[in-house]
Amino acid sequence: MESSAGMPHARIACMTHEVGRSGDLVRVSDDERDRAAEQVREAFTAGRLTAVELDDRIGAIYQAASRAELEPAIRDLPASGRRAAHLPDRRPTLRFAAGVFGGFVRAGAWTVPPRFTSWSMFGGGRLDLRDAHFVSHETTISAVALWGGTRITVPDDVEVDVRGVGLFGLFGKRAARRAEQGSPVITIRGLALFGVIVTRSGPAGNDTRR
Repeated sequence: MESSAGMPHARIACMTHEVGRSGDLVRVSDDERDRAAEQVREAFTAGRLTAVELDDRIGAIYQAASRAELEPAIRDLPASGRRAAHLPDRRPTLRFAAGVFGGFVRAGAWTVPPRFTSWSMFGGGRLDLRDAHFVSHETTISAVALWGGTRITVPDDVEVDVRGVGLFGLFGKRAARRAEQGSPVITIRGLALFGVIVTRSGPAGNDTRR
């Protein structure tokens, strides 16, 4: 006759398995999706994921209806630490801006590619990165002003390296600053020839047009 001594343990094991399954089927919340997306973006910043993997995982996270569907996107990633500021959930659509006998403005919540180029020739431009999202942890802005001017405004919570040269003109380095370790890095380089390029920093949301 089979002993019943082991039955409680078997029942507990079965109940634990069912609880685990039901936990996986719990509907996922918007906050859980946002936390998972932040975890994926931090992994991308650290070089653990490619841009394609970032896009795929972000898409899977925001399409997930249950925790079981959400978990594969973050299963092989370390827990989220410091918030990865300014990281994107979409790819850039513009890599160049020019003001030739005219002007250009790039501002607001736009997506900045790893390398962006601006030209101002007998014109002016305004490049505002404070509310922008960056595809890469390191971004290079190449700015050229020939008998023109460009104003570049960067976030006040990133590291900025200004390497531009003014030749019969001015290439301002006011925005250059150090930031805490692990912060995104923006390098601004280029040439102001009989022109002016002004760099400055500020918090997100402030309008510098005045």
